[in-house]
Order: sequence, then structure tokens, then C-alpha cells
Amino acid sequence: MGKKGGSFLSPKLMNFTVLAWGSFLTISLLCFYLFSDGDFSFVMTYASMTRFFAFAVLAFKMIWTKSSQGVSLKTLELYFLMYLFRLAAIARHEGYLPFDRSGDWFYHMVEFLALVLVGLSGFLIMGPFAARYEKTFDCFGNLHVPPEYGAVYLIVPCFLLALVFHPSLNNEWFSDCCWTFSMYLETVAIMPQLYMFQKQVSRVVEVLISHSVFALGFARVLDLVFWLSTYSELAGKGSTNFSGMLILFTQFINVALMGDFFYYYFLSIKSGTGMQLPMTAAATNV
Repeated sequence: MGKKGGSFLSPKLMNFTVLAWGSFLTISLLCFYLFSDGDFSFVMTYASMTRFFAFAVLAFKMIWTKSSQGVSLKTLELYFLMYLFRLAAIARHEGYLPFDRSGDWFYHMVEFLALVLVGLSGFLIMGPFAARYEKTFDCFGNLHVPPEYGAVYLIVPCFLLALVFHPSLNNEWFSDCCWTFSMYLETVAIMPQLYMFQKQVSRVVEVLISHSVFALGFARVLDLVFWLSTYSELAGKGSTNFSGMLILFTQFINVALMGDFFYYYFLSIKSGTGMQLPMTAAATNV
């Protein structure tokens, strides 16, 4: 077994963390006042904002440290694909948009800016900071395919599932499939990053990466809260709501996947130290 926690955080890093989360919460309250109309669907917009915040922290981390160490390129690839298909679904249709004013343009903007940040982060890994990219540890799906294509094991099942089981709020097969594919893909997009954490010998999660991943997980908790109350609206006329139940089920899966990470994240926050996952024999033999 390893240490119960990482080293204590530097005052500079702690100050930045407080400033980042404080600024995000302040902006969140402002956006709620400006766009929510008091409608419950703003939870969907807030989840989108939280994802944007996660990728903003991640991009800042890489630029600040001039390093891509500890970041999974495969997870970024999956999120980039997810955002592309989600934007394709909501660009011309309103079926999957929040009902309040945030669905007029703000939600689109946040999703697009998040796509830009994901693309920027991927560029930093493949370009300026390629030398610090830990490709050896970013090894999810390295089985019978070239290492860089490991994400295909997640993309293909999600794509096929979306073709068969999708709601029809847009009343257009293509955009309905695009939105559903993005939802299924987001459920599993974090898996390569979590797998990378497990493969790193030190099991230490860099502070800003831990905040970024937590924000992504918190966004999924918000999505779960939203779909718990609204999944019934995904039912088609005169049909069973299997697609809606499947969407809801995927939210539970994602939160469950994040459970272990949440536990150690909150331990690190409580102790004021860096996040360190428990050591295992498998990790030391990588």
C-alpha cells in the first residue's frame, strides 16, 4: 500500500484553485439570473457550463505547466467526437435544448467553446507538449488495434446502440441519432482517463487534472438529476420509452464509474493534499 495522501499543496496552487472554483460559481449564479427563467431545464445548461469549466482548467494546466503529463488523449478524442455530434443535433433543431432562455443561444455557445477547448488540449498534447505525453500509460483499448485507435472499442458500440435505440424529439433520424450517440459516448468518454490513472506507477493525480476530472463527473451528476425528472419526455407517441430509460441508465453508469474517483478526490480536499490513488500490485508491475 502507498501513502494515504499526496504532498501538501503549495499556497500558490491552493489560491488558484479557490479563485477558479469561486469564479466559476459566481459566473454560474450570474448566468442563472440571466438565462434560467426559473426553469428546471437550466440544470442541463449548468451541466454544460461545468464541462466547459473542466476543459478550461485542463487547458490552463497544460499551458501553465508546459506539460501534457497525466492527460489522456483518448478521452479528449472521445469528448471532441461527442461535442461534434451533439452540436450537429442541436444546430438546426430544438428537441434536445433547455426550455428556458439559455436554449436560445447560450447553451449552443457553451458547447461550442467547450469543443474548442477540447481541440486545443488535444493539439497541445500532439504538438508543443508531445514530449511529455505519457503514451505508455494512455493505453486503454490497446488490443488487436494500433495503440492510437484504442478508443474505437468505445466508439463503435455507442454508435451502433444509438442507431437502434434513440428518441425522436427532433423528428429527424440523423439528428436524433447524433444526439443519442453523443449521450452514449459521454457516458464512457472518461474511461481512458480513469484507466490511465490506474496505470501510472505513482498513482498521484496532478491537482488541476483532478479538479478537471471532478468537474466532468459533477456535470454527469447534474445530468442524472435532470434526466431522472425528464426522461419520460423522450418517449415517442404511442411507443414504449425504452430509449429514455436507456439514456437514464447510462447516467447511472457514468456516476458509478466515477464513484471511486470521487471518494479519493474528497479525501484529498479534506486533507489539503494532492490526490493519490491506492497502490496495487498490478500498478507496480506496469
